[in-house]
Amino acid sequence: MTSADLVLPPTDHQTPTAILLQGPGAQSLDAALAEMNVTLERHGYVVALYPASLPAAHERRLHTVRSVLETDRIALLKLDLPPLGIAVLARQLRQLSVCDFSAGVIASAARLLSHYVYAGALLSSVTKLDRVPVTLKSHAKSWMPGAQFAVAANPEPQLIKVGGEESLTGPEFSTRLAVAQGQLTSPWVTETLAAGWQVQGVEETGLPAGSPAWWGTSKLIEFAAFLPDISVLYQLVSSVRREQCHWCGIQLIGDRCGFCSAPVAPAENAPRAAGALNRGST
Repeated sequence: MTSADLVLPPTDHQTPTAILLQGPGAQSLDAALAEMNVTLERHGYVVALYPASLPAAHERRLHTVRSVLETDRIALLKLDLPPLGIAVLARQLRQLSVCDFSAGVIASAARLLSHYVYAGALLSSVTKLDRVPVTLKSHAKSWMPGAQFAVAANPEPQLIKVGGEESLTGPEFSTRLAVAQGQLTSPWVTETLAAGWQVQGVEETGLPAGSPAWWGTSKLIEFAAFLPDISVLYQLVSSVRREQCHWCGIQLIGDRCGFCSAPVAPAENAPRAAGALNRGST
């Protein structure tokens, strides 16, 4: 990971922690190269997740390290998810890393699992929100005292005014809800949203440093509903046919290699879904 606040605590004793890949302002290139060498020697492969909003200098550092080491054992996965969504996805991959999946399958599983992360936020204003389409009517309502908006950024963008008849479309399978509170106080997420989405539990965590910029305001409560059970995650990933990347030779699932980004022909990417995500399965 590229930020310590995106590393959520493990859910059990088997889930490993994450390694922090620091930016050029915090670590010299020589130190970064040495640390990556040690990590590769110890673990064999590195699957690095980082947000699309990562500063350009930090992203260049990641690519420089991989290029200088001349290795194909580092996967750099750029994710356009809200910060808390990235954090829960990273923990899911950490959970799967102790299973019998190859590094290539774990890397390409990030794209698959991201579709099952329902990430959003409760905002006091949407005037500076540019990650989700905002109508002029919603912008106007932002100026009303006490107005609050519930916004979903993934898997599909949604925006509603809290207190109205609309509700956010939630997952049709059992999830757990991670909640990170910013400078906004409201029971709506842990009570109304959690009940409407039938979540099986709520865990509170610190607000990632990048969340205010991502959502356009510090007056927010960020949330992300996710699959917490490793047995369900395992079944979901296992239900997709594994392929061999035609470019780098690593094993993968889905339509793109997580290590070299080479695409797989659509006809070769047929899932054998097993109905792993029926509501109540976790």
